[in-house]
Amino acid sequence: MALRGAAVISAKLKSLLLLAFCEVAALALWFSATAVLPSLRTQYEIGPGLASLYTSSVQVGFVVGTLLSATLGLADRLDMRRFFMTATLLASGANALILLLHPTSAGVILCRFVTGAAMAGIYPVGMKLATTWAKGDMGLLVGLLVGALTLGTGAPHLFNAIGGLDWRFTIGATSLVALAAAFTINFVEIGPNLGRAPRFDPRAALDAYVQPALRLANFGYLGHMWELYAMWAWLAVFLHASFESSMGGEAAAFWSRLAAFAAIGVGGAAGAGLGGLLADRIGRTALTMGAMAASGACAVLIGLLYGAEPWLVFLVAMVWGVVVIADSAQFSAAIAELSPAGRVGTMLTMQTCVGFLLTLATVHMIPALVELMGWRYAFMALAAGPFFGVWAMARLRARPESLRIAGGRR
Repeated sequence: MALRGAAVISAKLKSLLLLAFCEVAALALWFSATAVLPSLRTQYEIGPGLASLYTSSVQVGFVVGTLLSATLGLADRLDMRRFFMTATLLASGANALILLLHPTSAGVILCRFVTGAAMAGIYPVGMKLATTWAKGDMGLLVGLLVGALTLGTGAPHLFNAIGGLDWRFTIGATSLVALAAAFTINFVEIGPNLGRAPRFDPRAALDAYVQPALRLANFGYLGHMWELYAMWAWLAVFLHASFESSMGGEAAAFWSRLAAFAAIGVGGAAGAGLGGLLADRIGRTALTMGAMAASGACAVLIGLLYGAEPWLVFLVAMVWGVVVIADSAQFSAAIAELSPAGRVGTMLTMQTCVGFLLTLATVHMIPALVELMGWRYAFMALAAGPFFGVWAMARLRARPESLRIAGGRR
């Protein structure tokens, strides 16, 4: 019996490490084109509207892909590893195709849309794969996956710093590492907690907002998403503009890229893992409310420091990078715990679908606010989301269903 238990632990560790690598590598595609925008804008006529489309077209694609996946129940009815592999191959190919197109062409935006649609088979499917191994550590496991997402999101900024002004290096590098993920996913084992595949029911996706406890958990997630992707999409641009007041253009570009990678990738990965570890001990609603209160405060503070000493701006950006993602996995973990076993994949896909639909508004909102009132106040609008999320999670905490979250440590 002891040998069998050790074998299960070994399989779990191996599978989760491989899954984390696959998530980092595949999700680097998400912001690959956004990361090179500062370089592209020095060489081509790319206005604020087109710059926003580099990110929002991925979000639109993801919403379309997840809506289709949730309606058809694909995450619960297909082999997760084959689904992940196929989606990653499609996303990698679409990203690589950008190298053959002019950066201002509609074809680039179409490629970004296809990349986003393919992510419906990567991000929520990876989370479901992690939940099949959960045994009293749901928050930590999903937190590690979201940490991988965060590191993957920040990775293009690191590639961009290494590649300098050659934006093609970042696009090519992210496409290649995603290709590696497409094949590696086949070595990930599925854990013992996989529920039976349900019958096809297109109405099942609506339970995400019909059931009161699921609805409140999703409301908390929406508050979190109001802030998250707008912060990720525009932090590097903000840091570049802020650093330019203290150093030369080339130095500002280099250090702002590294700072963005550190805050989004390194700080975010650490925050997601630490958040998962704490949530399994102090409770999901407690962790999410604390993290959202802190991230909302950072959204207000960082703009007020615009143009200040770079180390001070970077310090706040690092804190923001940690707390803005520390709660993310816990909304997904709560959804997994509150959902019927055979519908976990569908509920997670539906959660991300609506959440990323909301990001379309805030990603486009930030450049408009910068034009209207400058960087000093633009990020303040993001604080409304986490403060709404605190209210939603407080309501969920008061409901009897919350005792099913984190083994009663709500």
